Amino acid sequence: MTNLYINRTSNIRKTWLLITVFLLFVVGFGWFLSYWFQNPGILFIAVIFSFFMSFASYWWSDKLVLAMSHAKPMKEEDASELYQIVESLSKTADLPMPKIYIIEEQAMNALATGRNSKHAVVAVTRGLLEKLEPKELEGVLAHELSHIGNHDMLISSVVVVLAGIVVMAA
Repeated sequence: MTNLYINRTSNIRKTWLLITVFLLFVVGFGWFLSYWFQNPGILFIAVIFSFFMSFASYWWSDKLVLAMSHAKPMKEEDASELYQIVESLSKTADLPMPKIYIIEEQAMNALATGRNSKHAVVAVTRGLLEKLEPKELEGVLAHELSHIGNHDMLISSVVVVLAGIVVMAA
């Protein structure tokens, strides 16, 4: 239990460190541009932008990742076997039942996202559901739920959002 607590604390610290580095990077780049162009307004915009995007990446990273992957909420009646597997694994791992989403792609993939276990989401692709046997699907979902249990999905989601923002800004 102690190791699990240390791991969760470490991942939360890593997430905040990542957000801090992002803030410093964007503000530093804004300062450089404002100095280069002799326009203090650029620094002001960089500070506002970095704070807003850091806030958004923490609070809405799950929604942004789901939107980027075009994931749609899945109803229990559409995939009762999937729901039963996730529910059973969640009870075994002593986690709240995450929301389940489907990504309409034939590639075999799954992901877990959210800022904590109470706001967790598991998304699977259509290809994964069609190509895997139930026991194989259970293994993939157990892996995704381990991300939720270890709280490492937040840092992954924040990285995806912040990296995407830097790429778009470039």
